[in-house]
Amino acid sequence: MGLLERLKEDILIGDGAAGTLLYSYGIDRCFDQLNLTHPDEVLRIHQAYIEAGADLIQTNTYGANYLKLSRYGLEDEVTKINRAAVRLAKQAVTDETYILGTIGGIHGTGPHFEVTEEITRSFREQLYALLLEGVDGLILETYYDLEELTTVLKIARDESDLPIVANVTMHEPGVLQNGIALADALKQLDDLGADVVGINCRLGPYHMVHALESVPLSKTAYLAAYPNASLPEFEDGKFTYKTEPAYFTDFVRRFRDQGVRLIGGCCGTTPDHIKALANGKKGLQPLREKQVPTQKRIVVKEKNQKQEQSLYEKVQTKHSIIVELDTPKHLDTKPFFKGAQALKDAGIDALTLADNSLATPRICNTTMASLVKREIGLNSLVHITCRDRNLIGLQSHLMGLHTLGIRDILAITGDPTKIGDFPGATSVYDATSFELIKLIKQSNEGISFSGKSLRQKTNFHVAAAFNPNVRNLGKSVERMEKKVSYGADYFLTQPIFSREKIIEVGEATKHLNAPIYIGIMPLVSARNAEFLHNEVPGIKLPDEIRSRMAKTEGNPQQAKQEGLAIAKELIDTALDYFKGFYLITPFIQYELSVELATYIQQKIENIHRKQILHEKKTGRNII
Repeated sequence: MGLLERLKEDILIGDGAAGTLLYSYGIDRCFDQLNLTHPDEVLRIHQAYIEAGADLIQTNTYGANYLKLSRYGLEDEVTKINRAAVRLAKQAVTDETYILGTIGGIHGTGPHFEVTEEITRSFREQLYALLLEGVDGLILETYYDLEELTTVLKIARDESDLPIVANVTMHEPGVLQNGIALADALKQLDDLGADVVGINCRLGPYHMVHALESVPLSKTAYLAAYPNASLPEFEDGKFTYKTEPAYFTDFVRRFRDQGVRLIGGCCGTTPDHIKALANGKKGLQPLREKQVPTQKRIVVKEKNQKQEQSLYEKVQTKHSIIVELDTPKHLDTKPFFKGAQALKDAGIDALTLADNSLATPRICNTTMASLVKREIGLNSLVHITCRDRNLIGLQSHLMGLHTLGIRDILAITGDPTKIGDFPGATSVYDATSFELIKLIKQSNEGISFSGKSLRQKTNFHVAAAFNPNVRNLGKSVERMEKKVSYGADYFLTQPIFSREKIIEVGEATKHLNAPIYIGIMPLVSARNAEFLHNEVPGIKLPDEIRSRMAKTEGNPQQAKQEGLAIAKELIDTALDYFKGFYLITPFIQYELSVELATYIQQKIENIHRKQILHEKKTGRNII
């Protein structure tokens, strides 16, 4: 009898975790490779699950695709590993046991990513190997990203008529990480041709049952549940799961009451857990009808903060000046606040506060932004790097920024720790700057990184970084376009020291709707110029500028004046192309930024006067 025929009349028991058992044996490497190097261990696991009562087993191929195997230098072994896995499973099964070829998610948990051609090619290679060796069906499991799963499901459905199990994974019961409800996600998989749809991993049986309460029965697809044994504990350098197998026995009826026809185990489960499931199944018949209670909707409140104009809104309609003022590396904040006050008096629109630039610890920029707003009345553009916080920290940080009323954020990857004061520190990089932009915009919809409701929409405008100091400007512009597609509202550039480069950037980006704040940084000495040119990533100075600064060697005052003169020349050029000016203050010498801000404002006033005179004479606007 075929698998789907059995499911029509019965509740079936799947197997449990293979990796958990292999890990418990002291094996902590590529589990898929063991199909070749330790086949007896893999076979023993299959046999143990069948003896425990499993009606179907999965091949040991969860990560046996090109991209994951390449981490171990095994990318050329995809076909060999997958075919060996099926052969081992065939040695273990009886006439009444089914084999599902396992294809796991590539990216696992984390921000949404693009499903590239490389990813689809990797899936196809693994799929063909499993199909050629002959399996009774396929199981697509542990997919946090619904787009990835739907892509793989389409490929599998086009290539095979075999039964397909498609399991999503949730951070929070009842909702995927992109905020889509579980019931809606499973309906999509059903519509795409999955024969069994369900959930696996991350959650234990209690929360899985709770999540399934919102899922109606389908006329075309059965339900599956593969819970974890429990939440893991970390003991003596290893992850362990403490749930007693008997606990699983009690949950078989609860899963059945939600309409589940296929019940197995995921992380932490062992043959004892599967035996408990098999015992709990005895005498149970499948559920034929189910009443889904009306789900209580969580109301997501609209943005309720004072609607001051954000920098993004300002720079769309008029010239805008922001100034980067580094927070201190020590606890003496007086010079910083003195500088912030002077810049406020000079009429700038906001400070921009870096997030431990050059991987050097400074006073928290969020703290300083809050104090500057409260004590001086000046807004700040707060930078967030992906380097220092994992997804938990990033989520918490964004919630805090929203609560403080900070609306403008610059999302950047961040300089690696190796270049800073703590070269041995860990760079986190759970997300790229692209992904962080998307996650921030997701929070603007009231959805957290894990998919659950924030109960209020944030109202961030997201700036992104743009480095024009490269040989191939077209490539950098392409990255800008990609960041816009991810949700970037406007851009800040690295400091530019060439009038020709400013013109080139203006021409290359004029098709973009996203405003640009052009980076201007006054040089203060010849040594400063050489350091920036030779040692700071993303900054290059023309030979002519370096030569001008070199002539001021030994004369600090002359060097500053020359640096200001160069900056003003750059501003004059930039005024023809950009409305946004991003002044970078060197070494807390805020008086230089004050002078440049005043200069920009005077130039803008002159432009406006000319415009008014022209309008009076001709009745036409020249801008």
